[in-house]
Amino acid sequence: MLFLQLEDYMLPCLNKKMFGVDCLGCGMQRAFNLLIHGEFVAAFKMYPAIYTLIVLFGYILLNIKFKFPNAQKIISILAVLNILIIIISYILKMNQLI
Repeated sequence: MLFLQLEDYMLPCLNKKMFGVDCLGCGMQRAFNLLIHGEFVAAFKMYPAIYTLIVLFGYILLNIKFKFPNAQKIISILAVLNILIIIISYILKMNQLI
């Protein structure tokens, strides 16, 4: 029931309010909300990096508990992958290709 009212507590994008342009994180909250409600394709369309961010943060949390070997290297690779996905999807969104 808590997740059903998540829309009421979403933070506005200050970049969009001040300059009228989306930021690199625009859509992340809405995508997470869509994900919670089971709308997986819509979540991906809203913010393509949502799934890789979940993998990254999940791995970081698991690493805190279990201390995997080569964790720093894997975390770095996942972080770079996320940054690339975020930047590419932002460029495509600004050119209105997605």
